[in-house]
Amino acid sequence: MALDFTPKTYDEIPADKRPSLGEALVPIAGMILFLSLGMIWLEMDPQMPLLWGIAFAGLFGRYYFGYAWSGLYDGIGRSILTGLQAILILFVIYMLISAWIDSGTIPTLMYYGLEFLSPAIFLPFTVVLSAVVAFAIGSSWTTAGTLGVAMIGIGSGLGIPEAMTAGAVLSGAYTGDKNSPLSDTTNLAAAVTNTELMDHIRAMRPGTAISFAISLLLFVVLGLSASGTIPVDRIAEIQGGLESSYAISPLTFVPLVITFALAFYGFPALPSLGAGIFAGVAVSTAVQGVGFAAAWETVHFGTGPETGVDLTDELLASGGLEGSVWVVSIVVAALALGGILQETGVLAAIAYHIGRAVSSVAGLTAGTAAGTIAMNFLAAEQYMAIVVPGMTLQNLYDEYDLESRNLSRAVEASGTTTSAFVPWGSGGVFMASALGVPVIEYAPYYFFGILSPLILILMGATGWRIFYTDDPERESPAEADAPAPSVE
Repeated sequence: MALDFTPKTYDEIPADKRPSLGEALVPIAGMILFLSLGMIWLEMDPQMPLLWGIAFAGLFGRYYFGYAWSGLYDGIGRSILTGLQAILILFVIYMLISAWIDSGTIPTLMYYGLEFLSPAIFLPFTVVLSAVVAFAIGSSWTTAGTLGVAMIGIGSGLGIPEAMTAGAVLSGAYTGDKNSPLSDTTNLAAAVTNTELMDHIRAMRPGTAISFAISLLLFVVLGLSASGTIPVDRIAEIQGGLESSYAISPLTFVPLVITFALAFYGFPALPSLGAGIFAGVAVSTAVQGVGFAAAWETVHFGTGPETGVDLTDELLASGGLEGSVWVVSIVVAALALGGILQETGVLAAIAYHIGRAVSSVAGLTAGTAAGTIAMNFLAAEQYMAIVVPGMTLQNLYDEYDLESRNLSRAVEASGTTTSAFVPWGSGGVFMASALGVPVIEYAPYYFFGILSPLILILMGATGWRIFYTDDPERESPAEADAPAPSVE
């Protein structure tokens, strides 16, 4: 992932236009008010509340901060450009899911998964498998949008709540993503903080391993509690419905093998997923006997199978390219709002004032985590959540004599992993739509996303694995006496 622009830092904002903390919080408060009013009280979809927030932030930026309309438009354009890859992947993933259902790839995965898995081992198995796949291909999104969809279907057939399965998929997918040298966010966190990639990955491993181990243990407990909950003949009923509607065959795995092989050998996400769509259409025509035009119609408009089993029909219904428009509109609106907040210096001001509030390494680590999570909610894009604090807080880490890998670890451990918690952000919108589980439902079971920033903060508080420039191996208590650095 390469950015086409460099977000402004607080020092780069003209002195007469630098927002105070109070001024920066005004458009933030407006956004929170509109989203709360629209989504909670009026029970609306998020698009219109986001539009209200865009209008308010734009008017505030124009008439209070004094920015020209053209500058605000440029900010919106740059923000959308930053999120363009996410937007394109959303379009492609929706088409891919429909193609893989129509080809029998996902139905076959469900059929065999129900044959060999049990409720007791399903959740921990899902966590480990998702982690391995995400590490191999370097993408939590691709893992969730392909393997994750199948695991939701298998889990439902085994009587596992979809929210638990989604949490297991995300916990594994983000674990693998964070540790993969192929991951775009891993490379981005290293790049914007001037850290060697492998130094960054090695710095993340201890905290990631602890968070993953605790998450896996929790899913083992949940899996054991789910044992024996399968209604009699339920699996046979689901498998019978799948067999009556699809040709269940190992040949249907061809699209999956092609997609993952391309990703594993270093092809970017979009061409890998695109190849999966074409392979899915080929298998639909060759194995399932679907007409060529009909297969592409399914990619466009989605699937609506009639297997005779209501649960299976619901799980295998998809929207195709047409169904992605609702999701993409949320992401575009959120990116537009984030672009205005970036252009007017609101995001830079918040990061700056967080930096001013810290007076120790522990405080700096916690402040970085808080600022990065805040950027996820405000900018609605994990790339900006990594870039803004990653660039803004570098001087503070230098003044504490901390190596850059402390910063790169902090922005990824609290940025990449928490993006799936933002209902209007690209991460949350994608995961909720791909897995078919609302953010608010899977959030309590997304253990890794909860633990990752907490373990990071604990590392800062204890000084464990904190690296200093004068001695990279020295790890001292984070509260060691040190003069508070100047950020003026």
